[in-house]
Amino acid sequence: MTLPFSDTPASFPYYKGRGAQVNPKNKYLAEEYAQEHPEGIDEWWQADVPTQIFEENAKTLVNKVDSPDVGMWYSMNPYQGCEHGCIYCYARNSHQFWGFSAGLDFERKIVAKTNAPELLRKFLNNKNWVPKPLSLSGNTDCYQPLERKMWLTRQCLEVAWEYRQPVGIITKNALVLRDKYILQKMAEHNLICVYVSLTTLQEDLRQKMEPRTATGIQRLKVIRELSELGVPVGVMTAPVIPGLNDHEIPRLLEQAAENGAKYAGYTVVRLNDAVKVIFQDWLQKNFPDRHDKVWHMIESLHGGEVNDSQFGRRMRGDGNVADIIRQQFRVQTKRLGMNQEKFEFNTSLFARPTNQLKLF
Repeated sequence: MTLPFSDTPASFPYYKGRGAQVNPKNKYLAEEYAQEHPEGIDEWWQADVPTQIFEENAKTLVNKVDSPDVGMWYSMNPYQGCEHGCIYCYARNSHQFWGFSAGLDFERKIVAKTNAPELLRKFLNNKNWVPKPLSLSGNTDCYQPLERKMWLTRQCLEVAWEYRQPVGIITKNALVLRDKYILQKMAEHNLICVYVSLTTLQEDLRQKMEPRTATGIQRLKVIRELSELGVPVGVMTAPVIPGLNDHEIPRLLEQAAENGAKYAGYTVVRLNDAVKVIFQDWLQKNFPDRHDKVWHMIESLHGGEVNDSQFGRRMRGDGNVADIIRQQFRVQTKRLGMNQEKFEFNTSLFARPTNQLKLF
């Protein structure tokens, strides 16, 4: 199988600390610089550059989620792009709407919505808002490295607590522990649930696949510490990539349960749009010995393709490999006592602080 950006795994130097190794063409731009024909060019590779931050005075923050199979009603994302660099991330495609590439640009050109807390307050003050849970990290990780400097996620949590607005979080960064005490306060009223994304405990695989994320051990620590504080915690073993991390499902779930996770979910990998090119290039450069095997197993999940857009089926896959993953997940969660009860967010406490002024 020929790749559009490299003919052999050793064609060009490797960008350490980055997931994507290429910057594929943005399909929404008529003109742009792209790497398409490397043959005969002596100095094609470009040195990696520091992460760039673009501060955006956004118009909106909260988006309604119409997809029926993602488990959320509304999402809010203080950041677009993500320095974590997860090679499989479906959010890469959305970076093209900002005029960037879904590849390296997604990891090193981050858009920060600096007015996110104000936008959330404005949204919650809308008299037509009927409280439902809001999801942080519906697209990109709200606790990615930039949050350590900008505190946008923390400020959004403070607004949510002020309004008693329920919030769901999914992250793969231990930075979430910085906010553990506000999460604990919200948990006392069933206003928060945190899911930790745990894809592998193989550190060499994590460094290649999710280069700027917390280690698997650190993520287990997050589960343990939040659980000890009474915060409801679940684990997402997602995405499952056959031939790379599918054999880890029993261990991932077992370790998560031992550290306090009560809930668990999973999805199988799907490579839509530009993610297909980016992942394929990465796979050949990092695992040339099993590139074909992994690629064909991914295809077996989606009827001969590497992506499926049909709701319900796209997240779980279809066929023999998908069935094995599904059965293994069910057996292990039942054995470990996970998903025995469903977490219910409390929406009854929602109140707009400004309304309280009318009492005085």
